[in-house]
Amino acid sequence: MMNYLIILAGAMMIVAAVFAVEAKKILDAVIAMSVVSLVSVFLFIAMRAPDVAITEASVGAGLVTAVFLVSLFKMKGGDEQ
Repeated sequence: MMNYLIILAGAMMIVAAVFAVEAKKILDAVIAMSVVSLVSVFLFIAMRAPDVAITEASVGAGLVTAVFLVSLFKMKGGDEQ
């Protein structure tokens, strides 16, 4: 059963990564990269590496996504002026 979940998570990561590369809107790409990071957290937990999962959740999914979103909104704010 666990093998099927790992395969499903890997497939979800591949689909989200391809979507992030092919997305027309930058916001969609940022959200897709965040999904890739969150699914990798599940894979790290499945591999019994909770310390790496916590680090990936806080840095990869949290901090990097926040920095991408802040920079994206600052760029759009500069274009409207």
